[in-house]
Amino acid sequence: MSLGWRMATSFKDVDLYDYPEYYDIIFDDGTSEEADFLEAIFAEYGRPKTQRLLEPACGTGRLLIELAKRGYEAHGFDDSEAMLKHGERRARGAVTLSCQRMESFQLKGKFDAAYSLISSFKYLLTEESALAHLQRVAACLKPGGLFVLGLHLSDYDRNRPVHERWVVDRGGQRVICNTRTWPADRKRRRERVRNRLRIEAQDSSKKLHESSWEFRTYDASQLRRLLKKVPELTLVASYDFAYDLTVPRELDDSQEDIVLVLRR
Repeated sequence: MSLGWRMATSFKDVDLYDYPEYYDIIFDDGTSEEADFLEAIFAEYGRPKTQRLLEPACGTGRLLIELAKRGYEAHGFDDSEAMLKHGERRARGAVTLSCQRMESFQLKGKFDAAYSLISSFKYLLTEESALAHLQRVAACLKPGGLFVLGLHLSDYDRNRPVHERWVVDRGGQRVICNTRTWPADRKRRRERVRNRLRIEAQDSSKKLHESSWEFRTYDASQLRRLLKKVPELTLVASYDFAYDLTVPRELDDSQEDIVLVLRR
C-alpha cells in the first residue's frame, strides 16, 4: 500500500537554494511572461531608452538571462554562491553576477531600471534592512529609473495555512513542489514558509527535500508607511501577478499579490 505524500517521513532538511537545478525546473516556466511584463513596464513608465538593468536577489539569473537575450545589459547579485555558480554556467558570460546582500550591496555605475518580482524583498526581516535596501536601489538608479517590486501582502485575519503546488517534468525528472505558508503573526511581523520538493527520476528513484524559513509580513498600510521613508522613490503604478498592464490596481488589501512601479 502506498503511503502517499502526506505520510512520507524521509524528507531531508536542506537549503532550497543549495539545489539551483531544481529551483530552475520549478520556476523557469513563467520567465518569458515576466520578461514581457517588464519590457512593457519599461516602455510605459521608464526612461526613453532603458538598457542597463539590475536584479537584486537574482538567484540563478534566469530572468536576467532572458532579458540579456533581448538585448539588455543585465546585472544581478545574490547571497547564494550555489545559485550564482549555476547561473554563471547557464549565462555563459551574457550577464554580470556578484555575491552580495540586499541591504548592503555596492555596484559601480547607474542603472535604468531594477526589479525584484517574487517576494525576495520579504527576506529582509527588519524595518532597518528593508529601508536600507530601498535606499540603495534608489541611489543606484538614474533619474527617471524604475524599481519594479513584487511581493505577497499578508492577510492578518487569515487563520489557515495557504498551500501551493507545482508539477514540472524536465530532462527525465519530475519535480513536485509543495509550498505551505502559515498565518501571519501581526505582532512579530513574521510568517513561516515551508517548501517540500519530491524529485522523481526515470529509474523510479526519489529524493525528498524540505526547506523552511520566515518572511517579514506587510499589509498595504505597512508597505505604504515604509515607502514614505524613501522619498527618492515615487509610486507611479501598481499591478498584480497576472502581469497585465491593462488591469492596474491600487495598493490596498483587496488582493494578496502586488507589483509596485517605483520611479526615481
